[in-house]
Amino acid sequence: MVQPQAARPEPQDELADRLRMLQELSGLGVRALARDSGLSSSSLSRYLSGQTVPPWPAVISLCRLVKRDPRPLRPVWERASNPLPAPPRTSRQVHFPPRNDLPRDVPDFTGRASQLAAVLDTVERSRVVAIDGMAGVGKTCLAVHAAHRLAADYPDAQLYLDLHGFTEGRDPLDADPALRSLLTALDVPSERVPREGVEQLAACWRAELARRRAVVVLDNVADAEHVRPLLPGAGPSVVLITSRNRLVELDEVPPVSLDVLTTEESAQLLARASGEPGQSPEAHEPAGTEGRLAREPEAAAEVLRLCGRLPLALRLAGARLRHRPGWTVGILVERMAEGVTEFDTAFAMSVRQLDRATGRFFRLLGLLPGSSFDEHLAAALAEVTPRSARAMLEDLLDAHLVQQPQAGRYRMHDLVHQHARRACEQQDTPAERERALGRLLDYYVHAAAAADAAMPFQARVRAVTAGLPPAELPRFADKTAAFAWYATEYENLIAVFETAVATGADVHACELPRFMRAFFARRCGTTHLNFLFERSLAAAERLGDPLQLAEAHSDLGFARYNAGRMADAAAQYETAESLVAAAGDVWSRAELTMRRAFLGWDEGQVEEPLELFREAGRLYADAGCPSGAAHATAYEAWAMLQLGHHEEAARLAREALAAAPQADPAGPPALTARITLGVAIADEQPEQATEHLREALALAREDGHRHNEAWGLNCLGVALRRMGRYEEALASHEAAFALLEELFEEHWKIHFLNSYAETCRLAGLPDQALALHREALELAPKLGYRHEESLAQAGIARILEAT
Repeated sequence: MVQPQAARPEPQDELADRLRMLQELSGLGVRALARDSGLSSSSLSRYLSGQTVPPWPAVISLCRLVKRDPRPLRPVWERASNPLPAPPRTSRQVHFPPRNDLPRDVPDFTGRASQLAAVLDTVERSRVVAIDGMAGVGKTCLAVHAAHRLAADYPDAQLYLDLHGFTEGRDPLDADPALRSLLTALDVPSERVPREGVEQLAACWRAELARRRAVVVLDNVADAEHVRPLLPGAGPSVVLITSRNRLVELDEVPPVSLDVLTTEESAQLLARASGEPGQSPEAHEPAGTEGRLAREPEAAAEVLRLCGRLPLALRLAGARLRHRPGWTVGILVERMAEGVTEFDTAFAMSVRQLDRATGRFFRLLGLLPGSSFDEHLAAALAEVTPRSARAMLEDLLDAHLVQQPQAGRYRMHDLVHQHARRACEQQDTPAERERALGRLLDYYVHAAAAADAAMPFQARVRAVTAGLPPAELPRFADKTAAFAWYATEYENLIAVFETAVATGADVHACELPRFMRAFFARRCGTTHLNFLFERSLAAAERLGDPLQLAEAHSDLGFARYNAGRMADAAAQYETAESLVAAAGDVWSRAELTMRRAFLGWDEGQVEEPLELFREAGRLYADAGCPSGAAHATAYEAWAMLQLGHHEEAARLAREALAAAPQADPAGPPALTARITLGVAIADEQPEQATEHLREALALAREDGHRHNEAWGLNCLGVALRRMGRYEEALASHEAAFALLEELFEEHWKIHFLNSYAETCRLAGLPDQALALHREALELAPKLGYRHEESLAQAGIARILEAT
């Protein structure tokens, strides 16, 4: 009985159908079509029959021949050619739902009907609106309320960012960190985030908004130039801006100006905030009874006057009345009359009702440099337990002195924050404030270290020496939770780093960026991290501690290396070397030795990097770091592979893999070793080689590291070429370069151009091979990659000799 043939994968069938349609459009036979498109007739026959997936350049050639755009075929080609399922486009699709940072919409939103209509109408027409008005008039409340109304029509993201244009005690948030914070909120992969320049960051932000339906609230903008880089370009997304100033320089942004509430609106809001019968589900009086405001109309009118008909002050006054059922409105007026302004009367009256511990807790919150916080930070700041912090935060919520934009996160209105800060300066001694600020800095360094420990991407980071750990830190179940914490706390982390620098907390300034490296590499890129490490180096120089200074130079050198600044990296490593030797720390010596080996190899050296990899392995072992030792062995294996010593490379890679399960089965040693082993044994054990390379690709994708994924695909192409499977090899190289097209770092191409060119040469595509080698020859000297430069020269000579 004849068994039916197994069906080919559906994408491969679909691609073959589309290619046959191109042949029909050309009106040519197979041989003539092959000749005109520069393909071999046997290969073309296999492409048209669906037996083989063509390389992407072949698809482009066929499309150009019949004057058709090849881009619609790209998704079909990727599904048919990729040896593994296509990776997700962004980690957000894997780990996180669409971002919603909007603060909670107030349940007692009152009045503003015409202004709300104007905001909604304006964003429908122009997509951007600027809401301006005096402090406390309700600008943020209106913007957030409008954003919640718009959320259903803009489901891709609902973002909120406080630009701190009027926050006492801190500078306005600059465009660079603001844009990075917004791009991080959209979970844009770091490879797509430009490394330098506000203009490039703004262009990236506009491009991301253009392909999404997002609503963005930019709160507390200082002036037009403050917000201009954050405005959207093309696309459907909308932005709501708030500012105390009229942004007249933004001609293209229509304004909506707010004044105080009308007398009727003010009375209605005060009634709702105080729980008057029929106004609030939290009312203290039985329904149908006459409330205190109605019984004391003159006193109620005086409350409106003292509050200046400002929504924030009215809510604070109403909250006091609601939680004091024994008070008359007259008593409220007496308490409020002790203040000076509408804000002072409302704030001071509310704060006076707090018990002593909660009052101190509230004042210390004024020291926070960021916009939002959680109970762990508040507990560490006030040196209380998280349980006590939760209880006091509930009291402050009831008094409208803090807000809860989402479960577990709190924030303070700008005016409330200023009041708390001034009260802290007046009532707490300088020593008490200094100790509290120290606890704040301690918390963030230790919390960042805990988050970093949940992300096993590197061998080790030296233990925290800055300050003391708080009684309780957030718990991170896995790297996904750690990433989420970093994304939420990004603005605070940057603000805390600046505070550490400004207050001379140099140990904190040295150590905090080290615990942010893994997050930055995968979400924020290298430019800002270079900037942080520059500041860390200055702090280390002030400290004069040899080990801190040695690690600061080493860290800055590695940041320079990852940014493609090879000469700068070499200079930092040279300085670090003598300092590390003097400090006598074995792990730091191992780390620097490994980094020098990376740099030396890329610069075209051979013997010295090999010896450095071996030395790094010995030092990691002496330091008790098996993961580091395994990684050094894996890179020694990689270097031996590049030199053509396949048996030795395979032996070393297996040695690294044997150590990796004990050290870190999914970390860098396993990835490097599997890639090396897969290429090294491709001739003799093709099935095992393919399996190792697929596992390496899976590790890179699970890590979310697109550079390593491209590296794995490129090396799979090398292995397939060595197996004689040229067409599959070309497809794998092409998939690698398709990933690289999404990266802003052009220097990464240098790692792949020559190997792709060699595959093209052996696949019978000498012209394409020559072009790739020449591209490598042009790029390598600019970057200082002498090894790749020599490979390009040898490849060009080989092709020219053959012709």
